[in-house]
Amino acid sequence: MPLLPGAEPYHHEGGQIGVLLCHGFTGTPQSLRPWGEFLAEAGITVSLPRLPGHGTTWQEMNRTRWEDWYAELDRAYAELKATCADVFVMGLSMGGCMALRLAEVHGQSIRGVVIVNPSVVNDNPLLVLAPLLKWVMPSVPGLGSDIKKPGIVELAYDRTPVRAAATLPRLWRLVQSELDKITQPVLVFWSPEDHVLKPANVELLRTRMGGNLEVRECVDSYHVATLDNDAPAIFSGSLDFIRRYASVPLTKDS
Repeated sequence: MPLLPGAEPYHHEGGQIGVLLCHGFTGTPQSLRPWGEFLAEAGITVSLPRLPGHGTTWQEMNRTRWEDWYAELDRAYAELKATCADVFVMGLSMGGCMALRLAEVHGQSIRGVVIVNPSVVNDNPLLVLAPLLKWVMPSVPGLGSDIKKPGIVELAYDRTPVRAAATLPRLWRLVQSELDKITQPVLVFWSPEDHVLKPANVELLRTRMGGNLEVRECVDSYHVATLDNDAPAIFSGSLDFIRRYASVPLTKDS
């Protein structure tokens, strides 16, 4: 299946600190590519995979489920861990949820988590009906490009595949049930003006995660804040986070 131009995965071989970046539901690595390149310039080893079913057609994505997307991230994490002294996981939207799941599963093998507008609760009533709708309505209008900055477009499907979306509630329930396993530091960047996700997502994390959670607001961005006006603050904030919690020095030669 041919890839959409710009949907290619990204990898940079840097030093002993590795970062796994996780893009969102129906999105592509394009939404995190500037973030990855910023971290690479600082000397970090960066892995930004393309999740199965993404970056091609929504019809292909309808043949995948959350377990397929997570398996690809877990594989990329194992590759980073084999060559890096420290690994951090970072993600946008559903990718933020997947990053939390990786931290639940791998524990202290992951040094820290940075997530942007994470999707961790079912705040869309239609998803309750998705298991039935998927048989009569294979797709609904897409949710991509929720960006305040003029002229910036997210590379994402213009249709949301219903069968794939119907698997998300199982992921959310699993992640919610094991949040207490996350003892690593977690930094959340949150856009109060987000037209895709409701504040309930961050409210849940604040309630459940306590002292190891830090939340910073992206007041000049919508959902895809990694491509929006607050992107520089996210990029520099994540780099400072790495410097604070890495067990090895962050240098170009690390």
